[in-house]
Amino acid sequence: MATVPTQIRIDENLKKQATEIFQSLGLDMSSAINVFLRQAVLRGGLPFNVELPNYKKEVIEAMNEAKKISRDENIKAYTDVRQMFEDILNAED
Repeated sequence: MATVPTQIRIDENLKKQATEIFQSLGLDMSSAINVFLRQAVLRGGLPFNVELPNYKKEVIEAMNEAKKISRDENIKAYTDVRQMFEDILNAED
């Protein structure tokens, strides 16, 4: 089967996230795109539903708050759970 080069433009962060997922599945980007295209042809359209999520107001507010917190430079971030709990316990004293 002959293949042809195809060029697409993708957001850098989206590409990085997708590449990590595909690698965990044992796929490279080209193979994953081929799977998608084969499924689209097989199904005669997109191989998944495309719809707007219908989140409750409280969920949207929580997501917006989480985004705001993640951008706040005054809030300490942790990569070590033990350190986080140590700081919490020390703050209670």
